Amino acid sequence: MTGFRPDATELGDARRRVEALVAELPSRPGEEPFAELWELRAFAMAVAAYHNGQYEWSEFQLSLIESIRRWEAEGGDPDAAPWSYYEHWLTALETVLAGNGVLSEAALDERTREVLATPRARNHHEPHYEPVAVDPAR
Repeated sequence: MTGFRPDATELGDARRRVEALVAELPSRPGEEPFAELWELRAFAMAVAAYHNGQYEWSEFQLSLIESIRRWEAEGGDPDAAPWSYYEHWLTALETVLAGNGVLSEAALDERTREVLATPRARNHHEPHYEPVAVDPAR
């Protein structure tokens, strides 16, 4: 069959792992663990890179703590300035992957330029399949 991929693929397994993690995240009633779709993607990328052996989880945790500490030292105040846990999450992931040679700063800068140059509504008429679908009933 053309275009058919059974659900038992490595990608399907990775999706199920992330879905299970997301379903178990603590949240307050009426609050979602992710405010924006990009936050879920950042979470999924970190989990996938960890499961692919690209870094140790303790490295990521220390990098995340350092990103938040640096932000606080530079005068960041979660009550006064916009606070985004997942911006620190991405900074930590980029730092760890770059430190392990998985991600180069030049490649990251190039891809960032490409994304920023792409109009928001580009290809809006084409279907986009998200890497992770979380059942809200879970």
